[in-house]
Amino acid sequence: MLKKITIAVDAMGGDNSPEKIVKGISLHSEEDQNVHYKIFGDLKKIKEVIPKSLTTNSYEIIHTNDEVKSTDSPLSAARSKNSSMWLAVDSVQNKESDIVISAGNTGAFFVIAKLNLEMIENIDKPALAGLWPNKNGINIVLDLGASIDCSEKNLVDFGIMGSALFKALFPKEDPKVAILNIGSEEIKGHEIIKNAFEILNLNRNPNFKFNGYIEGNEIMDGLSNVIITDGFTGNVALKTAEGTANFITSELKKAMTNNLLGKLSSILNINNLNKFKKRLDPRLYDGAILLGLDSAVVKSHGSSDYIGFANSLQLCTKIISGNLIDKIKQSID
Repeated sequence: MLKKITIAVDAMGGDNSPEKIVKGISLHSEEDQNVHYKIFGDLKKIKEVIPKSLTTNSYEIIHTNDEVKSTDSPLSAARSKNSSMWLAVDSVQNKESDIVISAGNTGAFFVIAKLNLEMIENIDKPALAGLWPNKNGINIVLDLGASIDCSEKNLVDFGIMGSALFKALFPKEDPKVAILNIGSEEIKGHEIIKNAFEILNLNRNPNFKFNGYIEGNEIMDGLSNVIITDGFTGNVALKTAEGTANFITSELKKAMTNNLLGKLSSILNINNLNKFKKRLDPRLYDGAILLGLDSAVVKSHGSSDYIGFANSLQLCTKIISGNLIDKIKQSID
């Protein structure tokens, strides 16, 4: 019998919490009975929204008096060691949980995680990795904002960690790493990018294939599935992609509903439109992973609903089942 995965959940973070958190847990538990949830937060508020369908032996509630608010600064949030966020992270540090997840204040969550959890040996900086759709499946893109200034070693480490994450999530596929750059030619880019290219190109890592440079308009092509960059560039790329996806879906919806011909066309193409909508549904890709720490840390989007949070919980189980931390350590060594 498989050992149960224990997920430490900050129930007080994000919009409509703890209700959406509990509903996400309930939905996830229907699909995966091999998980135990340690739910941190206000006992009274959580109990009010616990559904009868959620079996009592699948979870436990750890009451906390404090919670980290979205308006709190990371440093002020880190001073409260009785918050649901702090105690959820602490549960992982104490080996009481396998992984921690929060939909709360991003800056506070990462500061608390870095204060409580050790860095993996030989990793200098953490990276925030996210899931992006491509023509063939899924990309891992990192860093999305954890480390703004990066050296060539940091970028190389990101490639190693990103490919380990990809292999943990998609064990039947092979990681293909590329560096995000302003051109595909070797002479393009600043010195740090060029140095990272040279290291990855000369010291071929057996755990992934190095595909060289990739431009922003090629990210979705699927020829590479682990895209590495510094946190500044990655965050700009992420927000641009999110904005573009929202623009396309809203304009398509407007075109399909603003006149009779559009409405008839939408009815005739309802199946294709639903497939298109689902492909761009951000809830499918909810959950960013903070890599570089000695324990797994997942951040769910604060504005996502319970379906998005359930998908983040599924990401947690894949990370633990795929032995992500061990894969990173083996690759770094």
